[in-house]
Amino acid sequence: MERLPGFRDFYPEPIPHKDVWSADARQYIFGKWREAARRYGFREYDGPPLESLELFTTKSGAEIVGQLYNFTDKGDRAIALRPEMTPTLARMVAAHERAYKKPIKWFALPQLFRYERQQKGRLREHFQFNADIFGERDAAADAELIALLIDTLRSFGLTAEDFVIRLSSRNAWQEFYERGVPGAERGTEGEYQFYQVIDKLERTPPEETEKKLAVLGFSLDIVNRFIEAGEPTVELKAMLDNLDARGLGDFVKVDYRVIRGLAYYTGPVFEAFDRKGEFRAIAGGGRYDNLVKLISGGKVNLPALGFGLGDVVLLELLIARGLLPQFDGGVDVFVLIEDETRRPDSLKLIQDLRSAGRVVEYSLTTAKPDKQFKRAQELKAAHTARVEAGSMVRVRNLSTGAERTVTAAEVGELIGLTNVLPHPGPLREQPSRFKP
Repeated sequence: MERLPGFRDFYPEPIPHKDVWSADARQYIFGKWREAARRYGFREYDGPPLESLELFTTKSGAEIVGQLYNFTDKGDRAIALRPEMTPTLARMVAAHERAYKKPIKWFALPQLFRYERQQKGRLREHFQFNADIFGERDAAADAELIALLIDTLRSFGLTAEDFVIRLSSRNAWQEFYERGVPGAERGTEGEYQFYQVIDKLERTPPEETEKKLAVLGFSLDIVNRFIEAGEPTVELKAMLDNLDARGLGDFVKVDYRVIRGLAYYTGPVFEAFDRKGEFRAIAGGGRYDNLVKLISGGKVNLPALGFGLGDVVLLELLIARGLLPQFDGGVDVFVLIEDETRRPDSLKLIQDLRSAGRVVEYSLTTAKPDKQFKRAQELKAAHTARVEAGSMVRVRNLSTGAERTVTAAEVGELIGLTNVLPHPGPLREQPSRFKP
């Protein structure tokens, strides 16, 4: 039986085939995400993978249903696998926000599901680093969130030559639209159509864009001049100054081509892109001050902002830049049992070393010495250990060949932690995992 299209199997390294994914790489990425969030004072939360369908249609409209794994459960409830984490978070915050001091700074590493056509950088499931701040309207919160995103990407070895954060603003486009259509009201059909055209600027032929803009009273030339000028709004200027003060100015630029669903976002928005333009957006986010009020039916009103950083594009980028480490089992010591009469003493040694935090392997059944040693080499063990007469232990460093005989109590100190994961070095070259 085969797995479903757009889903992934995660295997320990070395992965057996290009169409499967590395469980070790996933844990490496998760570790970097958690460490970056911790340094910025974010606390981890989680929520259920199944939610009421209404939660997602309330946030995104009925059109999102076609992108969901949704069904009616045995309780006759309309439910869906979560396609994103923000509605769940808004629901959770609205329910218990009084229990937490503001600003609330939370993060999560959810697995998300969308019924979409599989393509490069986009599958029907992925893991994502979500970081959000609630209860702060000042642009300092936006800058803090972007700084977290930058430092998260930098923790993988990426630099300002590898990626850029493109900043835009819901307010900047609102002001532009209202100047072109005096007296326009927010939420009009014309405004919605305008944003749809802007959102597809880079994917639509210029002549087609020109015709659509003309119907709305705009020209492509005027729109392009606004984008090229890139004049930051007051809020964007405050964010840029904040990031400059941190020494992170080289990672950001104003780019009004970034739209990110302006019916949802209420202020600054941003996306992270690789500088070479080889991949789709690495991450994206912005301010969504109305969502908690919407989800709570008007009972709670908290400003909010956040971003999502997916694992699929990030992993492809790290592989392309040679920044993903090699992984192995990280075995500290392989205990050789060449004399079965010493198996009880060997098992005691194994248990003591594991209790002390060492990674220990051994042959579960009787095996020839050369077979055991070969297995130690296959596992890339840092040391071998063999219990000898008088409960002494012969320890060999497999890198240097040096050997010492010590007491069982001294083995842990001797082997140290010389084989800690991950080992530095680029991952072997792998062809794209995505089928056309």
